[in-house]
Amino acid sequence: QVQLVESGGGLVQAGGSLRLSCAASGRTFSSYPMGWFRQAPGKEREFVAGITWNSAGTYYADSVKGRFTIARDNAKNTLYLQMNSLKPEDTAVYYCAARGSRGSSRYANDYDYWGQGTQVTVSS
Repeated sequence: QVQLVESGGGLVQAGGSLRLSCAASGRTFSSYPMGWFRQAPGKEREFVAGITWNSAGTYYADSVKGRFTIARDNAKNTLYLQMNSLKPEDTAVYYCAARGSRGSSRYANDYDYWGQGTQVTVSS
C-alpha cells in the first residue's frame, strides 16, 4: 500500500508559477512509475505528466508540454510538478498517482494509488 499526499496548490495569476509536491509513504516509492493528473469541474480526469521509476523517462500531455516539468526524488519519497506560464485553463484539482506495476501509462485506470488532490486556480 502507498499513501500519497499532495501540496503546493493555490491561487496564481496567469503567467505565474506553482510547484506541486506529492509525499509518499508506505511501500517502496522508488519502485513505482508515477503520474500527475488533473480534473476540472464538469470534466473527466486527464493525464498531465508521467515519470518512470528511475526518472529515465518523462512524458507530458500536449497541453502542458514545454510549461510543466515532472521530477522525483526517490531518496525523499517525493514527486514534483513544476508548473510555469500557467493559464486559466490549467485550473483544476491536481492528483498524483502511483502505478503498482512496471511500465508507464497515460491512463488513469492503470494507476493503483491516488492522493486526495490539491486545488490549482489560475486567474486571468
